[in-house]
Amino acid sequence: MHIDILAFAAHPDDAELACSGILYKAKQQGFTTGICDLTQGELGTRGTSEIRKQEAEKAKQILNLDIRTNAKLKDGFFYADEYHIKTIIEILRMYTPTVILINAPEDRHPDHGKACQLVKEAAFLSGLRRIETVVNGNTQKAHRPEKVYSYIQDKYLEPDVVVDISDVWEIKKQAILAYQSQFYNPNSNEPETYISSPHFLQFVTARAQEMGHKIYADYGEGLIAHQKTAIKDIQNLF
Repeated sequence: MHIDILAFAAHPDDAELACSGILYKAKQQGFTTGICDLTQGELGTRGTSEIRKQEAEKAKQILNLDIRTNAKLKDGFFYADEYHIKTIIEILRMYTPTVILINAPEDRHPDHGKACQLVKEAAFLSGLRRIETVVNGNTQKAHRPEKVYSYIQDKYLEPDVVVDISDVWEIKKQAILAYQSQFYNPNSNEPETYISSPHFLQFVTARAQEMGHKIYADYGEGLIAHQKTAIKDIQNLF
């Protein structure tokens, strides 16, 4: 199945926090969308892998994604080596995305920068036909996404592109709050974490407002481009 925009996320909830507005807007405009979580978030302090799987499925329904899959890499212990790169290549060749959204190149959580490097390298190598991958007995065709963007996460990074998500902000909030095990829940008895504080959700709102402010919108999501933007039609400058 071809997916127009596929977001890769080191952990379930990364994409919801950073680029779910973009995914939902794309779906509204007729594009196919999906998320590939690299891990099951099994090292998380709160919740369990099974709970997070259920939460990810709920978020999928809220965002009306066409697909959501999980590479089942080991949380905290994946690297840009041959095994992991080929795993991502198989996914890229399976869904042939035109655009991929990937983790931030550097961030508070080391998995985010590692995920960025892993998927970025796989995206390039996936286009080399001499790298052979076989899934279910079928040899896959080489495929390289046309555009690769990093979404911005906890650490502030200057965006190259900001997408206005003002009209879908409420949907983004719903997708984030699908992860009740991770974010502020006054009824939870689990240990407090950096992201379980109510202040963290306030920060998420403030970040979206900060990005929106750059383009004179209420809310925005910023992206870092891993390639130059080609302008073939001067109309696109306006």
